Amino acid sequence: MSITPQSRPVIGVTLDSEEPGGYSDNPWYALRQNYMSSLAELGATPVALPHHGELSDEFLAICDGIIVTGGAFDVPPALFNALQSSDQVRLKPARTEFETAIVKGAMLRDMPLLGICGGQQLLAVLTGGTLIQHIPDSLPNALEHSTTVDTENAGGKIRARHQVEILEETKLSKLVSAHHYEVNSSHHQAVESLGKNCRVNAVAPDGVIEGIECDDYYFCMGVQWHPEYLQNQQDRELLKAFVEAADDYKNARRSSGKAMAKAMNESHVNRSGDSSNN
Repeated sequence: MSITPQSRPVIGVTLDSEEPGGYSDNPWYALRQNYMSSLAELGATPVALPHHGELSDEFLAICDGIIVTGGAFDVPPALFNALQSSDQVRLKPARTEFETAIVKGAMLRDMPLLGICGGQQLLAVLTGGTLIQHIPDSLPNALEHSTTVDTENAGGKIRARHQVEILEETKLSKLVSAHHYEVNSSHHQAVESLGKNCRVNAVAPDGVIEGIECDDYYFCMGVQWHPEYLQNQQDRELLKAFVEAADDYKNARRSSGKAMAKAMNESHVNRSGDSSNN
């Protein structure tokens, strides 16, 4: 598929956030540049999405695909009906609230969606799955999956790396040219169980789930590693396939996606109105 500069699909990319201190005396957003540069290199127009859940419909109206990024934080255990069991869990409620709205809105529209690292974990939880809150606590014999607790800042250390196996008969297996290769690794949590109509598409040698996908959607998946570094051919193939799916959404499916979201929202409003009159 050829994507011309005039027809580039727009990819919304979620931001991380930090409290005052360091860069600014006010709260500030943060994102590694390679999230954006990799998408631009592969034919997309990436745009950053600030944490305004009330604007999620407006953001989705101008996007053709969504990437939910990683960051130095975790999905709240309460979202998967668990109590916090590790002191390593770090929460950013405003970010999670916004990303929840964006993920649900993208799925409602069947808009291409890719969760990276923490983005995969959020996708798993929002589709009914659960998480391992701290890998060393639950899997003491696991490989090293992170060089530091602060998973987006390795402090100058060499990041952990390990092999992954891409499982046969999955969408991911059809997108990449090898089914065993080495990936970067920077996470202390992992998907524990999956929700309905989701499947594992990649695993580490120690059994840790490294990728998931949702069967009922055009392109809806997550990977635990960071393909935006473009460290191997397979990561380039994955992101290129995502950009092409977003381009297809823009050219052939955006109007139907908007219609689907409108119908679902109207149905929800009508149901809410009926229940209030009972």
